[in-house]
Amino acid sequence: MLSEETENLPTVDHVAEFAVPGPGRDVPVRVYVPDGGGEAAPCLVYFHGGGWVLGGLDSPEGTLRHLANDVPCVVVSVGYRLAPEHPFPAGLEDCYAATKYVASNPGTFGVDPDRIAVGGRSAGGNLATAVALLARDRGGPSLVHQVLDVPITDRSFDTNSYSENATGYLLTREKMIWFWRWYLQTELHDTNPHAAPLQANSLSDLPPATVITAGFDPLRDEGIAYANRLEDEGVAVHLHNYPDMIHGFSGRAYGEGLSRGFEALNKIGDHLRSAFADPSP
Repeated sequence: MLSEETENLPTVDHVAEFAVPGPGRDVPVRVYVPDGGGEAAPCLVYFHGGGWVLGGLDSPEGTLRHLANDVPCVVVSVGYRLAPEHPFPAGLEDCYAATKYVASNPGTFGVDPDRIAVGGRSAGGNLATAVALLARDRGGPSLVHQVLDVPITDRSFDTNSYSENATGYLLTREKMIWFWRWYLQTELHDTNPHAAPLQANSLSDLPPATVITAGFDPLRDEGIAYANRLEDEGVAVHLHNYPDMIHGFSGRAYGEGLSRGFEALNKIGDHLRSAFADPSP
């Protein structure tokens, strides 16, 4: 299930929806303002999962309400374009444009432009670190943290975790091949670091990262490999592996009441809170 349960969700001060300028079209965003939120709050720009093909603004509702209040911070959720109608890099460019717009128009969102983080789950984690790469290479915006929750980081299907978890645990090897096919639609982008960030020549000068991985997830090994590469290249990393969990388990905190899901969300909240308290590189 891509959309989290909508019952018993945390209340926030208010939620607003509007559109921001994007490459060729306006990009819809949903803004969560925490209880007690004021001016110049820290901000998490978030990208939903769904293999770049599925999902939308409703998908991570519980997660984003939780983080908005727990950190606390303003959360801006981005409704980027989806494949196959809009293959790579359309969705990524939407995400980058929305992040840049938030940083350039902080008063519109009531946020501090010096305390902006990006994050996402699964394909959203892929987009988050790709946005961080674009921000580094295009001269901004400045980001203080990246949250990579069970991220897709490479187009490789021969890791141990792909072999061990090819079937039976919600996300399968066959589904990932299908997602990648629709997202890229050409072999020309197979090693493009903005699609497969583990292929980047350099990961230095990226913002500190929180990386969540799950033991029964085909993506486990590439998530760990990405965290290790970040650390090797001087980026501060908090890696949390949950050996007994499946892909996307943090999204099961609400609705299913999964305790390990809440644990992961709280870890993410802790690291964001620390990053926002000390936004220096």
